[in-house]
Amino acid sequence: MKLSLGPLLYFWSLDDIESFYQSMLDTPVDILYLGETVCSKRRSLGFEQWMELAASLRDSKPVKGQPKEIVLSTLSLIEAESELKTLRRYCDNGDFLVEANDMAAVQLLSEKKIPFSIGPTINVYNAQTLAVMQKQGLQRWVMPVELSRHTLSGILNDMDEMGIKDKIETEIFSYGHMPLALSARCFTARAHNLPKDQCDLKCIDYPDGLQVKSQEDQSLFTLNGIQTLSGLRYDLYNELEEMQSMGVDIVRISPRSRQTKEIINAYYQKINKLEDKAAYTIAENCNGYWHGEPGMLQSSL
Repeated sequence: MKLSLGPLLYFWSLDDIESFYQSMLDTPVDILYLGETVCSKRRSLGFEQWMELAASLRDSKPVKGQPKEIVLSTLSLIEAESELKTLRRYCDNGDFLVEANDMAAVQLLSEKKIPFSIGPTINVYNAQTLAVMQKQGLQRWVMPVELSRHTLSGILNDMDEMGIKDKIETEIFSYGHMPLALSARCFTARAHNLPKDQCDLKCIDYPDGLQVKSQEDQSLFTLNGIQTLSGLRYDLYNELEEMQSMGVDIVRISPRSRQTKEIINAYYQKINKLEDKAAYTIAENCNGYWHGEPGMLQSSL
C-alpha cells in the first residue's frame, strides 16, 4: 500500500511552499499532488511555476526515501473563463498525470483521450460510475470522504466482479481536515467583513485554516476561503490494516504547516508493521464517516 501527500489546501507563501515540498523529498511518501485546488486568486505559484516545481521534484534524487510520482491537481470549482483556460493548460501539460477535481477537467481529459485520476470532490458513489469513467481514461480514484468502509467494500467487490478492480487504483483520504463543501462565497473574507473581490488574501494568515467553534468550544468547521473543511482532523491510522486487507492501493495524507513529516513516518511505520505503538496517539481527531457514523465522531469500532 502506497502513501500519497494530497494537494496543499491552504494558502502559503512561495517560499513556504517550495521549502515544504523540498522537505518532503526525504520522506517515504510515494506520490506528491501539486497545484491549487481551492481558489484561483491564490497565486503564490502560477501555472509555469507549478510545472517547474513538479519537474524539479520529479528529477530530484532524495538523500533518503525514493523518487516521487508527481500529479497535478486541478481546481475543484470552476467559476470563470480564465480558470477554464488555466485548466486546459494543466490538462494539456503532456508530462504529468492530472487529478481532476471538477467534471470540466474530466471532460477535457477524456475528450483528448488522456489518462487521468479523480479527487474526492468528484461524486463517485458506485462501481458503475467508475466503469464508465474507466472507459474514458480513469486510472485512479479517491473515495469521497463521507463514504464508509461498508460502502467502499461493496464498491470494491462490484469492481472485482466487473473486471475493473485491477485497472483502477483506489485511494483513501486518511489524514487531515476533510474537504466538505465549496461555495461561490468566501467565508474567510466574510469573517473579516471584506467582500470576496477585495479579500486582501486573508487566507494567508491561516496556514491551517480558520477554526470555527461552537459556544461550547467544540470544533465544528475549518474555514479555508471558499472551502469548508471539517473542524477535527480525519485520522484513519487505526484503520490501515483493514484498508490493506480490503485492497486499498493508496492512503492520502493532507499537508499541514506542522508535523506533516511525523504523520507520514507514523503511517509508513504502521503500514509496514514497523511502528512503536507508543509513538502515535490520536487526540481530537475523528473517523466517524469510515464507520458509517456522524463524521465528527471518534469511533473505536
